[in-house]
Amino acid sequence: MMEIAGETFAQKFDLYTCMQCGKCTGGCTVSLKSPLNVRRMMRTALISESPDVVLGLKELWDCTSCGTCTSRCPRSLDPAEVIFGMRSLLIEEGRGVPKTIMEALESTVKNGNPWGRSKMKRTEWLQDFEGEVKDLTSGATAELLAFIGCTPSYDPRVQDVARAFATVFNAAGVDYGILGNEESCCGSEMHAMGEEGLFEMLVEENTELFGGFEVKDMVTISPHCYNAFSNKYSEYADVNFGVKHYTQFLAELIDKDGLELSKELGKVVTYHDPCYLGKHNSIYDEPRKVIEAIPGVTFVEMERSRERSLCCEGGGGMMWNEGAEGERTAVVRVRDAAEQGAEIIAVACPFCMLTLEDAVKTAGYDGQIIVKDILELLAESL
Repeated sequence: MMEIAGETFAQKFDLYTCMQCGKCTGGCTVSLKSPLNVRRMMRTALISESPDVVLGLKELWDCTSCGTCTSRCPRSLDPAEVIFGMRSLLIEEGRGVPKTIMEALESTVKNGNPWGRSKMKRTEWLQDFEGEVKDLTSGATAELLAFIGCTPSYDPRVQDVARAFATVFNAAGVDYGILGNEESCCGSEMHAMGEEGLFEMLVEENTELFGGFEVKDMVTISPHCYNAFSNKYSEYADVNFGVKHYTQFLAELIDKDGLELSKELGKVVTYHDPCYLGKHNSIYDEPRKVIEAIPGVTFVEMERSRERSLCCEGGGGMMWNEGAEGERTAVVRVRDAAEQGAEIIAVACPFCMLTLEDAVKTAGYDGQIIVKDILELLAESL
């Protein structure tokens, strides 16, 4: 049997419990265009005696880690983690790993981010920001740590979201601070790509960093960071801080009349549920509450929403991998939004932002539909 850390692969992931019902594969959006078959993979992992069998499964890298398979399993197994475990075997063997995935992992080791950018440029997003942002590494103190994340720190488009975050939180009078250039990757995508050793290293380094600044409460921009800190870190370390996604924090603030919004948006807005907020953490109401608090918004739901929402195909390392050929589900989401007459697709995840913006152009709706993060909509309505 294949082994991981002294126990068989089947034992680690409780594969003997799987009854091969196929609900995981039946709910997998990617399987419509990829040979990816989660049920078959779980059976292969159960009966195989050699990790070499995994080498032939190139479709392992098509998984977007959306979590649909896990939410549908009647035995409460986690098929997505089985895929991550298989990826881990490939990484350990140093074979069958896409070059772009390896480059992202190597950059994370070297630079603390998967984007190949210098760690010393992590606060570049602040260059065009006129407001004040406390930097805890410069001796400032704050009640709340704002964890910006890799993509909002480095990607030119998503840097606008980081600036919108600071604009909104400043307007609300929130006492927050950042970790400046000392902030490092949360490790969410490293875990999904199967690099467990790197993920454990990031958990250790980050928990030590947070402890050094006596972080008690944190808010994140990315759902992937939120999920890592709230669900994964405790498996490897003692977690002594609380964490919320910014939509949760702002929904509570709105309930307390702590955010004054005055400018009318005057747009038809729909919302795309990020997998790492929705399917992974059942956070559905808070983002909608924040959107509906914006003056002049006509909110419409796409037919497939909440737990039925389609993945944008940005997670699971797919930002650094082409994946299966064929129409991306992000394009389908744009058409879903157009059918509802939406002028704006609101998102609450950096990966969704990038995949859906690209899909708007691919689907032929450039100039008709705009993708905006909820933070950007709030900043416009202050």
